[in-house]
Amino acid sequence: MTTSAQGNESTPPTANAMRRALKRAREGVALDTAEAAVLLQARGDDLMDLAASAARVRDAGLEAAGRPGVITYSRSVFIPLTRLCRDKCHYCTFATVPGKLRREGHGMFMSPDEVLDIARRGAEMGCKEALITLGDRPEDRWPEAREWLEAEGYDDTIAYVRAMAIRILEETGLLPHLNPGVMSWTDFQRLKPVAPSMGMMLETTSERLWSEPGGPHYGSPDKEPAVRLRVLEDAGRSSVPFTSGLLIGIGETYEERAESLFALRRVSRSYHGVQEVIVQNFRAKPDTAMRGMPDAELDDLVATVAVARHILGPSGCIQAPPNLVDAEYERLIGAGIDDWGGVSPLTPDHVNPERPWPQVDELAERSAAVGFALRERLAVYPEFIQRGEPWLDPRLLPHVRALADPATGLARPDARPAGLPWQEPDEAFSPSGRTDLHRTIDTEGRTGDRRDDFDEVYGDWEALREAAAPGMVPSRIDADVKAALAQAADDPTKLTDPEALALLHADGPALDALTRIADDLRRAAVGDDVTYIVTRNINFTNVCYTGCRFCAFAQRRTDADAYTLSLDQVADRAQQAWDVGAVEVCMQGGIHPDLPGTAYFDVARAVKERVPGMHVHAFSPMEVVNGATRTGMSIREWLTAAREAGLDTIPGTAAEILDDEVRWILTKGKLPTATWVEVIKTAHELGIRSSSTMMYGHVDQPRHWLGHLRLLAEIQQETGGFTEFVTLPFIHTNAPVYLAGIARPGPTTRDNRAVTAMARILLHPHIPNIQTSWVKLGTEGAAEMLRSGANDLGGTLMEETISRMAGSSYGSYRSIQDLIGIADLAGRPARPRTTTYANVPEERQTAALASDGHLPELLPVLGD
Repeated sequence: MTTSAQGNESTPPTANAMRRALKRAREGVALDTAEAAVLLQARGDDLMDLAASAARVRDAGLEAAGRPGVITYSRSVFIPLTRLCRDKCHYCTFATVPGKLRREGHGMFMSPDEVLDIARRGAEMGCKEALITLGDRPEDRWPEAREWLEAEGYDDTIAYVRAMAIRILEETGLLPHLNPGVMSWTDFQRLKPVAPSMGMMLETTSERLWSEPGGPHYGSPDKEPAVRLRVLEDAGRSSVPFTSGLLIGIGETYEERAESLFALRRVSRSYHGVQEVIVQNFRAKPDTAMRGMPDAELDDLVATVAVARHILGPSGCIQAPPNLVDAEYERLIGAGIDDWGGVSPLTPDHVNPERPWPQVDELAERSAAVGFALRERLAVYPEFIQRGEPWLDPRLLPHVRALADPATGLARPDARPAGLPWQEPDEAFSPSGRTDLHRTIDTEGRTGDRRDDFDEVYGDWEALREAAAPGMVPSRIDADVKAALAQAADDPTKLTDPEALALLHADGPALDALTRIADDLRRAAVGDDVTYIVTRNINFTNVCYTGCRFCAFAQRRTDADAYTLSLDQVADRAQQAWDVGAVEVCMQGGIHPDLPGTAYFDVARAVKERVPGMHVHAFSPMEVVNGATRTGMSIREWLTAAREAGLDTIPGTAAEILDDEVRWILTKGKLPTATWVEVIKTAHELGIRSSSTMMYGHVDQPRHWLGHLRLLAEIQQETGGFTEFVTLPFIHTNAPVYLAGIARPGPTTRDNRAVTAMARILLHPHIPNIQTSWVKLGTEGAAEMLRSGANDLGGTLMEETISRMAGSSYGSYRSIQDLIGIADLAGRPARPRTTTYANVPEERQTAALASDGHLPELLPVLGD
């Protein structure tokens, strides 16, 4: 029989099961879900045994953290920004309706004056945290909320949260801790620069409590467990110190409660971003659907805290709200907590208004009685303050440092909050580091094969191996290859997914037949000319903290190979390129934490002012989102401003594989598929065309390639904005995900031929230009792809650091004659093109040919 955390019709565990589980806990052996569910039911002497072993685990963690015998709390103010919510949780008294707010004389949202009044009074009383709590996306349910936001000039609730966080920082010095409910990946990018920490309670992973009528979360879209787990993962991917936790006693079984704790551990282990776990006990409230449900018992809370400690281990931070336990503080300390959470001398707990906060002096006395010193922390936990980047945005560092003890990361006892400007760092484009890397990568190479934070910056490698394993299992192929080849030759637009998948797996004579069909289709679609472009890559910085696990280009600002170019250096390189006949500069860079969102405009403007005729092909969708979220603009607004600054087209990079199953193995913090699609479609709608790309041969399979290509074709049919499709074989040599033993060593020749051929077939007739990469494949490899359906060789590049840092051995420059030579190997003529595949002006062709192969100011000319 299923055990119930409410005690209804439950069968307690056997004495043997309890003894065995307690013994494993005492000995520090990892528990499984079944054992955790048993221990959650410990009572009496068994509970004392469990709590004692949990306390020892906690004490070991505090010792390792350098604060033995310390229990922490945060002096805070509670700011309920709005009590409107689109959800209908059956136990909640925080959420209300517009009519009730009006009757009580309140607005739909707190006004800026009301917010700042609380924050200022809190600062005067020594508070250092502004806990901003609100209902989930009220504008989606309540027209009154939407009308208020529009009248005040905000696109959505998140925009208002961001604005209030900035004003709190600037006018009071309190550190915002944001609890706006369910957030998207893009929401995290918008809010990370204005708050050092955020939070959202997981509450439970029980699908039943959300999906079944009468359940506490029924009718609440934001309480779907999968949605909430995605939020926790997006917080980790975004390097946001995040608070989460459980709400116990709402009808979950002990097994479900144990599963919830293990889900929190999994996220914490994967991203190292869960700063604390709150174990909160349900207290029934009048005027709610669950008013008749019994409160969670104290023993239940104590057992859950102790089990949480065993599951999360010594490094986990566990909190239990002191105002919900009737002063039974000693029992919670004895069960393994190390934090009391936010305690306010000014504002009530608006979620539990009937339960006043204890006085800080009382907490200190009761903690001291059991041997613990009470110390104040900040909204963001000390571990994250000491980690620094990428966990704290540079714009927040002055505010955090003003309040933090640099030795411990805890709050400075003598610190008094005071408003500080929230602004971009100075000197964003000061030249620094190895700015000659574009030359010396070919002559001297990189300093080392990996960063010295390799084991921490990318998440937990073991968890990634487990996550990657299912996606790397090949699909079963049931379709007939001969029939699929016949369909591809007759009408490729009618290929079914099973037929396409069979062709993506083709080998031997079938692969030869496939590439012939693709080559014939290429000839019919675009003719025999092999096109190329005289272009220069300019990677203006390689400082990046996104955590892409396939990328060997990204460096920390302190790494030996890190660099950032000045605007003059960017413009100089564009001028050099123009002088030798280039028609395009392709500019991309790392997500440098010091660069403001407007820095991209400065880069484009610098090139256009120096070389007005140069086509600026720049800024991946990841950079677009970074720019938009840092400026507070929408993606559409940002792209419009970028175009006004000189942007002409954007590269469709940052796509990797447009399947989040693969994507979250490859990258920790890069934008999800849906956001990539949003950026590309928005650009196309604005008349900003783009390339499209796919990086393959790592932790992917042909089924992922098929989904990726189908999605690109779908977008192209809708927008017509893609200029080309570029195949990007994975370069494995220095890629972290390969060095960690997870990824394959790049695609095989078979893979390259099949992907090129199927790109031609599956994207026909929507994307006519298929580009192969000489940087990644070399001369012979690129020529083979020209015989397999490709018609374009890309650019001369002049400099190329991304693939070279990853370990590509094919150099950074190809002369026009080199590219013509590759086309000759394929038996085809070659001609230059522009970014949009138009004819190149005669003057540009003359300049390019006059300088071809003689670029001493740029780089050495290297052969294969």
